[in-house]
Amino acid sequence: MSRGLSPRVATALIGFVTGVLGPASFPASTHDFWIEPGSFDPLPGAVVPVRLRVGEHLIGDPVARDQDLIIRFAALRNGRELPIAGMPGQEPAGLMRPVDPGLYVLVYASRPSPVNLEAAKFEKYLAEEGLERILQLRESRGEKQKGGREVFSRCAKSIVICGDPERAARSGFDRPAGLITEIVPEADPTSLAPGGHLPLRLLFRGKPLSDALVTAVGTADPSARISGRTRADGRIVLALPAPGIWLVKSVQMVRASGIPGADWESFWASLTFRIPTPDSQPPR
Repeated sequence: MSRGLSPRVATALIGFVTGVLGPASFPASTHDFWIEPGSFDPLPGAVVPVRLRVGEHLIGDPVARDQDLIIRFAALRNGRELPIAGMPGQEPAGLMRPVDPGLYVLVYASRPSPVNLEAAKFEKYLAEEGLERILQLRESRGEKQKGGREVFSRCAKSIVICGDPERAARSGFDRPAGLITEIVPEADPTSLAPGGHLPLRLLFRGKPLSDALVTAVGTADPSARISGRTRADGRIVLALPAPGIWLVKSVQMVRASGIPGADWESFWASLTFRIPTPDSQPPR
């Protein structure tokens, strides 16, 4: 796997590759959103494209940088926040150059975008994302035949290890980033052995979120879904059977308050990381 682009190549890339898609171009109901770094294990000093993707089964279309939507786009390292720079309308959405070896948590938070769905599609989307509570609420209010007027926000994270994976310090993966909703690993996913169990905690507005569906999809078999629901303390443990890139995701929805034209507000959390092949794992 590539360990990042050279500065000259990266500069050329950002100068000539133009994205044409934005996060609001896709209905929230049918597409995942995630951060896909050009390398999950770049060398110190390498320029790494930080791409945003929207799609399904870890097959995604590029999302261009939209300054009007970005609330936060940064790399977190040892308590420091390093902005991920980029040019408006360009793809990749950002570039980072990690200098110090160690673990970086990339974060992206968006402003809300509107989407309206007809009733049948909205009900299907709620069922697919484990939002039975909203289905029941709509039924109790006689709204099953009513279309879904919604605003959605993206809360994405990705974990990158810079430098020699066998020697790099790996602290910070379990530190909440302060997103509205986020998936927080409680063990280092980048050192997980294939078939290992990954403990996770789901937060919403800083508090544990119970009975929420959490789903993992991996590049080894993108059609397979590993899912479960969080306990009362917001925790869940997922068994991830294969090496490769993993996307873990969850959706939370609440009644919209004070948002013209919207009845619902949803928040989409995602986390990406790479489990190395067994022969490349650091010694335990």
